[in-house]
Amino acid sequence: MAAEATEPPATADAAGIRDLLAAALGVEVWLDEDSYPATLEVPAEEWVQALTTLRDRAGLDYLDWMSAVDHGEDGFHVVAHLAAVGTPGSVTHLLVRTTLSALAPSLPTATGVFRGAAWHERETYEMFGIGFEGHPHLVPLLLPDAFEGHPLRKDFVLAARAAKPWPGAKEPGESGDGAPGRRRMQPPGVPDAAWGPRELPATRPSVADSTAEGPSS
Repeated sequence: MAAEATEPPATADAAGIRDLLAAALGVEVWLDEDSYPATLEVPAEEWVQALTTLRDRAGLDYLDWMSAVDHGEDGFHVVAHLAAVGTPGSVTHLLVRTTLSALAPSLPTATGVFRGAAWHERETYEMFGIGFEGHPHLVPLLLPDAFEGHPLRKDFVLAARAAKPWPGAKEPGESGDGAPGRRRMQPPGVPDAAWGPRELPATRPSVADSTAEGPSS
C-alpha cells in the first residue's frame, strides 16, 4: 500500500539518491545520469526494498508507470518511473530498473509499495510473460482470454509476418495450369510495349549533342 514519505528527502541529486539507496540495501547500485530521467539499476532480489526506500527516504512517492524491455538472450529489463509529487526537491523524476533472466523471468510484486503497480504488473505479465510473485490477481488485463503468447516479446511471431498459403483462388497464370497471366498494369506515363522499344536507338544523338552543334541552316 502506498504511503507518504516518512522522512524528508535526504539528498537533492541523483548521485546522492544512489548513495542513499546503496547504503540502505547494502549492495552496489548503478547510476546513469546521462539518461533523462536519471536511471538507477538494482539487483532483482532488492527490487521491492529499493522501491520502498525511494518512496520513504527520497520522496519519490508516486509510481507513474512500470513496464519491461526484451533484450533477447540477454534477458529483460523491468523499469519503473517514480516521481516526487508531495515532497519538494530537485529530483522529481527517476527511473529504477532491474535485470531478469530470459528463462522464466519473475519478480516479487510491488503492490505492497504502490497499489497502482497492480495494473502495470498485469500488463507487463501479459505482454512480456514476466511473473510477479505475490500479486493478488495476476491475470491478463488487455488481451482476450483466448490469446496465446506475449506480443511484446522479440520471439513473438506477428500474424502479418507469418507465411501462410492463400486460401482462395490464385491469380491467372499463378496456378500452374497453363492459363495466361493477367495483363500487368503500367504506371501512369509509361507507354505500353506495343508502342515500341523504350530505349533510344544508339545512333540517335542526345539532347546535349544537338544543342552543342547549334541549329541547322
